[in-house]
Amino acid sequence: MAVNLAKAGFRLRGFDLRREAMHRLAEQGGEASATIAEVCAGADILILMVVDADQAESVLFNEGALNMVEPASTVCLMSTCAPGAVQKLAERVRAAGHAFVDCPVSGGVAGAEAGTLTMMAACPQELFALIRPVLSAMGSKLYHVGEQPGQGAVVKSINQLLCGVHLAAAAEALSLGSKVGLDNSVLLEIIGGSAASSWMLRDRGPRMLEVDPAITSAVDIFVKDLGIVMEAGRDAKTALPLAAMAHQLFLSVSGAGDGAADDSQVIRAYKRINALV
Repeated sequence: MAVNLAKAGFRLRGFDLRREAMHRLAEQGGEASATIAEVCAGADILILMVVDADQAESVLFNEGALNMVEPASTVCLMSTCAPGAVQKLAERVRAAGHAFVDCPVSGGVAGAEAGTLTMMAACPQELFALIRPVLSAMGSKLYHVGEQPGQGAVVKSINQLLCGVHLAAAAEALSLGSKVGLDNSVLLEIIGGSAASSWMLRDRGPRMLEVDPAITSAVDIFVKDLGIVMEAGRDAKTALPLAAMAHQLFLSVSGAGDGAADDSQVIRAYKRINALV
């Protein structure tokens, strides 16, 4: 995402705990900063792409990033966070005199590299118009979903609800095929082209048939994201039984020591349940 901003001509400083990420940014035209203080000094827009709301809070307040950016600057939180946590962060940022954009993204590593992410921005309309060129450098599908912080987070939670449930359902279907001795590659071809298909089935299904596939997104990401979904459901007093079951399946795989495996390996939960291993 940072590389695409640099390619679009924005003057960009970046900070990451991983040294290799900093080397890549410098090679692609960005400025690699040694500290959070250095990356924030004089910035008029601060983009946060971290793991969760706790990390965002740590960067903004514990590390003092909010004190180092320009007065009346804009904080753009692009991580997947619980809606309630986003609202609380926004209140603190606004109280300090800064603008806040709640803008989670979808599209994974491939979308981030290609600059084709889907972005769900919640902020006042005039702020959206101001920051739109920056967001457009990172994503090709940009939506203004509301004016209140947390609304973007709700949209992302709904997206992750469906992704997690579709993944779990695909794993369940292929597990049944394995149990009765079908050739799952043929089964996948049939259902992948039928009304029963889903994007998750077509994308993750082939990797479910591999013993140790390459990692595009980890099991633990869905443990986190479906946990956020369940929190959003509790806050809205909305029952989400399918999401709860999918969360338990991902959690069981993580608990068995496979949290860093590709998220397609939620199928390992079914393999254990059905004695397929």
